[in-house]
Amino acid sequence: MKKIWSVAAVLLFFFLLSSNNPAGAFNDEATLYLAQATSEDADKRPKTSRDDILDQAKEEQGSEEDEYDDEYDDEDEYGDAEDVELIPDPWIEMNQGLYVFNDKMYFWVLKPLSTGYGFIIPEELRQGIRNAFYNIRFPVRFINSLLQGKFRKSGYEFGQFFINSTAGCLGLLNPAANYPHLQPSREDLGQTFAVWGIGNGPYIMVPFFGPYSTRDGLGKLGDTFFDPIWWLFDDIWTSIAIRAGEAVNDTSLRIGEYEALKEAALDPYVMIRNAYVQNRNKLIAE
Repeated sequence: MKKIWSVAAVLLFFFLLSSNNPAGAFNDEATLYLAQATSEDADKRPKTSRDDILDQAKEEQGSEEDEYDDEYDDEDEYGDAEDVELIPDPWIEMNQGLYVFNDKMYFWVLKPLSTGYGFIIPEELRQGIRNAFYNIRFPVRFINSLLQGKFRKSGYEFGQFFINSTAGCLGLLNPAANYPHLQPSREDLGQTFAVWGIGNGPYIMVPFFGPYSTRDGLGKLGDTFFDPIWWLFDDIWTSIAIRAGEAVNDTSLRIGEYEALKEAALDPYVMIRNAYVQNRNKLIAE
């Protein structure tokens, strides 16, 4: 029985180390935008009965035949649209199963813990804690900016870190937000690999951690060597406990975003995979 409880405790720790929700690896702005956009589209969608749809289809069938030839004479308005880069998903059946697993763990474990935590801790303090964790990970963003040759961006990162670490009470506050140029997008080793010309590789849904490309997954492992949370403490379990607390804190500030995404999507797995790729491409391009 003791072994069973030990295994369960380790699994819980690894789950709390994961991203804030099964979507995983999204920054706050991207997740919020997707959630709001999909929710608004769902609300605006007219509710039509089956009979109305059939009647409308019969009325439009004739006009569609007349307009068919003209349609192809016109220039395709979408001809110049940028194609969305897809990611190979050779292990789709396994990934779909792992997505369901992560989804259940979010609703059964992480969300209840985060909800209770949010009920106890004021939102202002939780926001300050998130700011502090972002500030302490300055080396990850700074080093990767240098590795990508973005020297001006690395200077902005240093300026943000210096201001928030001094005037911002060790990062609890974010006075650097008053200077828009000191709010650069986040850089990581996965983006560095992309700048160096390394492709995405296969898509994989990692248990507890969420979606990754093979490239970004390896980059995530490499970033742990730059992350102070993992080398400031001799005891690995101290680092794990801190990371677990960070995951609960972050999730408490974002409850409802993943739910909105899932509710609005016809296929949540495909939606998360495509949104992940689009978000990563956007970060790489910045």
